[in-house]
Amino acid sequence: MISKRINLWNEENYDKQTDGFKPYMDTYVLYGNKKRPAVVICPGGAYAFTSDREAEAIALKFNAAGFHAFIVYYSVAPRKHPQPILDVSRAMCIVRENAEKWNVDSNKIAICGFSAGGHLAASLSVYWEKDYISKHVQITQGLNRPNAAILCYPVITSGEFAHEDSFKNLLGNKLSKSTIEEMSLEKHVNEKVPPTFIWHTYADELVPVENSLLFARALKSKEIPFELHIYPDGVHGLSLATEETAYDGYGQNPHVATWMKLCIEWLIEVFR
Repeated sequence: MISKRINLWNEENYDKQTDGFKPYMDTYVLYGNKKRPAVVICPGGAYAFTSDREAEAIALKFNAAGFHAFIVYYSVAPRKHPQPILDVSRAMCIVRENAEKWNVDSNKIAICGFSAGGHLAASLSVYWEKDYISKHVQITQGLNRPNAAILCYPVITSGEFAHEDSFKNLLGNKLSKSTIEEMSLEKHVNEKVPPTFIWHTYADELVPVENSLLFARALKSKEIPFELHIYPDGVHGLSLATEETAYDGYGQNPHVATWMKLCIEWLIEVFR
């Protein structure tokens, strides 16, 4: 496996602020000459941090199914929008720029996100060709476009069912009406959004299941193919929902753990 840590930006293209943080990407590239599809992973964390439980364990599961994987450690608070979507756009560009070297099928790259990382993944699906993204010196429009999206208990709406902390961390306390509206992704789904796999639990008390339902309804309105799974039980942040990603007895649910198998089956079908 080619395992590397890659800074997303040149020094002059990222404001490190006071803590010296620079967004980066870890690669999980399988050896061999066979061109393979890839999954770019955005861990959750309410735009306050990036969760380790939704990172390497996820990448290794996709590796085991024959996918290259990449984990994006994107900018979080105190950095604000649009830096996270710029980070993940740059990560997608890097994967495609290195497609020949890493044997990546550049027409089969999915974006996968959890919770607030799901909001980021869905944001890229909706906004990948926005001017403020494509005008950035290190981003080439089109290279950042996902061919599929995987949204795991995603934050989607800034309306009635919003996860308010995520939007405060992403946008700050002085939220303009237009920016809040822009970040309510169910209102901006368009025909260029890729096929999408979504899963959530009905019992999620932190990010209500309505977030996924609203996005699925918007996809249907634009005739975007999607697969949606709503599990009856399970808390927020289950990750794989197995012992592998549980901690202190929290986060195991054998029924919910079927999501990864279903997702891989769906992704193979989409990329056929």
